[in-house]
Amino acid sequence: MSTKPTTAVEIVLPGQVAPEGLQVTQRQLPPLGPGQALVRVEASGVSFAEQQMRRGKYYDQPAFPFVPGYDLVGTVTEIGAAVDAALIGRRVAALTKVGGWSSHLVLDAADLIPVPSALDPAEAETFVVNGITAWQMLHRIAKVERGQTIFVHGANGGVGSTLVQLARAAGIRVIGSASARNAGAVEALGASPVDYRGDVAQQVRALAPQGVDAVFDHVGGPGIVDSFELLAPHGTLVAYGTASTKNDEGNSRLPVLKLFGQLMLWNTLPNKRNAHFYNIWAGKRNLTRFRNHLAEDLGKVLDLAANGTLHAQVAARIPLSQAADALTLAESGTVTGKVVIVPDPQL
Repeated sequence: MSTKPTTAVEIVLPGQVAPEGLQVTQRQLPPLGPGQALVRVEASGVSFAEQQMRRGKYYDQPAFPFVPGYDLVGTVTEIGAAVDAALIGRRVAALTKVGGWSSHLVLDAADLIPVPSALDPAEAETFVVNGITAWQMLHRIAKVERGQTIFVHGANGGVGSTLVQLARAAGIRVIGSASARNAGAVEALGASPVDYRGDVAQQVRALAPQGVDAVFDHVGGPGIVDSFELLAPHGTLVAYGTASTKNDEGNSRLPVLKLFGQLMLWNTLPNKRNAHFYNIWAGKRNLTRFRNHLAEDLGKVLDLAANGTLHAQVAARIPLSQAADALTLAESGTVTGKVVIVPDPQL
């Protein structure tokens, strides 16, 4: 007897609205095609991407209206043809970009990554897009080695707190920026905190007079110059966002294009330092390799979480129907870790 529901509850972003403009709706679930699986969503995160999307500022977001939700953790309840039956009942993670703020979602089975049974769904969710991003920037892009020093902007945030923990687990010294109220949380993760409201560059130089081996910057804007100048010889700047411009008027792609241009310019100079822009979707043209990297990298992160090396930073668990409250809290800048959307009790 099929357990497949006929409808899904989902949160729709109808346009450029305040968080309270999100809409709780229902839609008919499509039939499963070959290679597909139905996932009952148990956790989906609120990332900076959704904060930009509601402003129409995410670089390649779809046209309004759409369902946000960059990633999820859930359980497979039904499968289509040509899918291994062992997947039914398995807890999995998926990177979706959109669609995760839903009670149920049809996904390609090839995009589902196993989640260790020891992990709570909300805890595991904090490591999906955050864990992949942090792992790949640290180990695939910057290739930071044991004993080196890095600087992490926003070390109390979702990606930042994960990046700090991964670096410390690899024997890397971390300096991280945060507000004064979150300095203790950053220190507890193993990083040396600096106050982002002060002269960040000066504070970092006081802790690392010779420069740092890598900087991870999601802020962008004019401050990207300071990030590059903090690098030691042969150091690497990894930019992965333009948070400082999220409220700017005008073309949403312009800040990113300006950042690309600046990074490319630095890479033409004989300064022995490197600059990269990290995009989690880069390389998707080779879909097999893309999926293999995601599965490999997230698998490593989830194993570290399951054995207690990494600790999930769940800022709050908020029911799906209250997604507006979840987005408001995430945008407040007052929390450490990630706000997670979980099912309503009746769903």
